[in-house]
Amino acid sequence: MLHIDLPPHPTTLPEWLAHAERLHPVTIDMGLERVQRVAQRMGLALTCPVITVAGTNGKGSTCAMLEAVYTQSGYRTGVYTSPHLVHFEERCRIAGEPVATDELLPAFAEVEEARKGQGGDEEISLSYFEFTTLAILRTLSRAGLDVAILEVGLGGRLDAVNIIDADCAVITCIALDHMALLGNDREAIGFEKAGIMRTGRPVVVSDPVPPQSVLDRALEIGADLWRIGKDFHFAGDQQQWGWAMHPSHGGRRYAGLAYPALRGANQLVNASGVLGAVEALRSKLPVTAQAVRNGLALVELPGRFQIVPGTPTLVLDVAHNPHSVAALTENLDAMGFYPTTHAVFGAMADKDLGAMVERIAPLIDRWHLTDLPLPRASTAVALAETLKAHPATAKSTVAGCHASPMEALQAAVSQADPADRIVVFGSFFTVGGVLQDGVPRLSAKHLPS
Repeated sequence: MLHIDLPPHPTTLPEWLAHAERLHPVTIDMGLERVQRVAQRMGLALTCPVITVAGTNGKGSTCAMLEAVYTQSGYRTGVYTSPHLVHFEERCRIAGEPVATDELLPAFAEVEEARKGQGGDEEISLSYFEFTTLAILRTLSRAGLDVAILEVGLGGRLDAVNIIDADCAVITCIALDHMALLGNDREAIGFEKAGIMRTGRPVVVSDPVPPQSVLDRALEIGADLWRIGKDFHFAGDQQQWGWAMHPSHGGRRYAGLAYPALRGANQLVNASGVLGAVEALRSKLPVTAQAVRNGLALVELPGRFQIVPGTPTLVLDVAHNPHSVAALTENLDAMGFYPTTHAVFGAMADKDLGAMVERIAPLIDRWHLTDLPLPRASTAVALAETLKAHPATAKSTVAGCHASPMEALQAAVSQADPADRIVVFGSFFTVGGVLQDGVPRLSAKHLPS
């Protein structure tokens, strides 16, 4: 008899993640049939209220603000977001902290057992995202949560997160991204995002101009639609802001709010959607006005227009599509004058790089380009060719191509004067690459190796 040495059962998180990467023939495989079958074998369910957040931009900020408000109300929160910046455990937060590795390992083993099947059940192939989503949902299901906040990975309708029925859906800004998978215009993309709605349950739409497909889907299935600018609205001045619901939804108001701790003009739109969700779920999860104030004032989320103290000024932002880069550009412009702005830039090859560059190039003087550690990424050399061919970069310079984001940041620091500004953007992997050893502290002409 032929003897085959089977690979050992994974025992560590890196081993499980490597195993999950090898299981499926393609990285992204949209659809719920396979992941639902495995979830059914696991008996997977969340018994607490669930908020599911979809959208092109603003999902992470929305999840973080929801988490902060509910935490300040005394609730035990669970959050699933993706991708992570540095450590996989960042994808699952329980009671405001990244999950402990030891809490994830049993869930990975359970997913594997259910995937393989028993008693003649067929083995089911799962993608990396599907496998890890199931493991994190199982971990959340055992955490004794009062509320679970789930961020959609891609789209909504066919995303693995959508196997869980949301008590409240939140749809943030919808823009053009992942068009090869989601559709070529906002209407098609909006239809995919709208797939997280459920009949008779609230859906909060914080996009000020949502695609008609989102509104049509809410009407078609009988979802309880809450729209910014119609069912709730916000207004503010330089010192404070306020939020109010339409009388048909109860007319609750918040006045004299401090601006959210997350920087950027777009965060008021996200915060307004958060308050809409909080009010939509008030009967299940009562929240005090003070918890709202404290939560928005204390919320933290690395990599979203994060300004790092020191000189030169360092800005970290995961902006990775034209719409989010446009928001970053607006926020950078509002910072005032800097003699020279250096960009540390790395991005995926399937993004609309020309549109991203066109938005931000007028603010960039020197580009420090970087490779990123995954096949989808554009090389630094290819980025340089794109920049040199783009008319918007005529007044800027490609200062160099580098093997990693940290090497690019070191080069930028070595060339920058203390009064200059360095902006790191283009991908989660670009920002994550400079956060590998913690937040960089810039106070000299070099960074520690």
